[in-house]
Amino acid sequence: MTGMFQIVLALLAVNGAAFLAFWRDKRLASAGARRIPERTLLWLAFAGGSLGAVTAQHLFRHKTHKEPFRSQLYAIAALHALALATLGAWLVAPQWLADLLGLAPGVVS
Repeated sequence: MTGMFQIVLALLAVNGAAFLAFWRDKRLASAGARRIPERTLLWLAFAGGSLGAVTAQHLFRHKTHKEPFRSQLYAIAALHALALATLGAWLVAPQWLADLLGLAPGVVS
């Protein structure tokens, strides 16, 4: 397996885990049982599962009004979107990005 394929598989796994954790927490909340800690849900999102976490949050209508949890989750998702956009720009147009960031010539190949 190539490195990129392994990264994609890892991201799919962590997004799936985040999605399932939100689903499970919603079921536990409905049953009045002990819940998954918010810290755990946020760490799953931060570890690369922000898309799965936000999707589950909206699909299951879970923790959509809970602050500061909602803001923290959206901040993580925004951070991931920025990182993905930067990576995409670096892969598509590395010299343009280097010029934009003011990097020295020859730093990007």
